[in-house]
Formats: sequence, structure tokens, C-alpha cells
Amino acid sequence: MKKIALYCRVSTNEQTTENQQIKLIEHANRMGWNYSLFEEVQSTTKARPIKSNLLQRLRKDEYDGIAVFRLDRYARSTTELLLEIQELVKKGIEFHNLSEQLDFSSASGRLHLAVLSVFCEFERSLLRERVILGQQRAKSHGKKIGRPKGITDKRKRKTDGYYKRGNRKSFMKEYQKNLPPNNYDFSNV
Repeated sequence: MKKIALYCRVSTNEQTTENQQIKLIEHANRMGWNYSLFEEVQSTTKARPIKSNLLQRLRKDEYDGIAVFRLDRYARSTTELLLEIQELVKKGIEFHNLSEQLDFSSASGRLHLAVLSVFCEFERSLLRERVILGQQRAKSHGKKIGRPKGITDKRKRKTDGYYKRGNRKSFMKEYQKNLPPNNYDFSNV
């Protein structure tokens, strides 16, 4: 008996996954699957801990496949959808969606996946073009592009093994003091 993960997602606490659950559970029972239900609620940010956990479990072969009610409930962008489905299909993990009824393990499903990839590439190209045009327009109005000097992120970054530019210079100057004379000048590093 196949073990399938059923994934439901809504964007806010005011919404419910009940309709998705009903359809997915009915389908799982019809197919004779052994299933577990994964419910993501209030996933308005990019972080979706339930989905991340599910993907890790799928990668560890804890499930034979995943079923979703609709593709848009699984992924927010075409790029995300395509990359994750390709990864799962390559690993031999089944991906079922009830509404669109695409089977990515069949020839027609792979065709749909190829078409999705074309749209994904198109979407990325359009985004890139818009970003470049926006940057050019901003530069023509005298605005600087990129992160302002002195701004730091609110989240802690991994810095092990790396020196920030200012720290690196002071480290190298201190290091140079302990070297014998006539060695390389590290002040421009």
C-alpha cells in the first residue's frame, strides 16, 4: 500500500483547508492509499515550515508521493513549482494534483512539465527585464542602486570563516605588526 502525504495550504487564519482536506481524503480512500495530512495555515511569508518539513521527509523516502488539491496550493510561483516537482519526479516520488489531474510520471504529464518549464523561464526573463529597466530608470534619476551603506540586516548572518571587510583590514594590520620587517604590505587587502 502506498504511503502518500496530503498537503493543504491556506494563506490566512481566516481561511480553512477543510474543502481541500475533504477532496484529498476522499481521493486517498478511493485509491487505497495510506496517508498523512499536512496542513499549512497562515503561510503569508515565504517561510512555510510545514512544507519544508514535508519536503525533507519526502527526500528521506518516508512517503511514496504527495497529493495536493491544486498546484497553486502547493507553490506560489511557477519557478518554485517546477523546481520542486522536477526534484521529486527525478527521485521517483509521485506528485498528484486533483484539480488539474496531471500525472508527471506519464508522457503527457512530462509534456505538461516541459511546458511549465518554458513558462517558468519566460517568467524569469520578464522579471529580469523589468528589474533592469527599473534600475536604469532609477540611475537616470540619480538614485543609487543596491544596499545603502551602514544598513545591516535584522537577521543574523553566518559569518564563520569569513572576515567582514573592515574586520579583515584591522586583522591584517594587526597580523602585519607581528611579522618580521620587509614583508608584504597587507593594508590594501
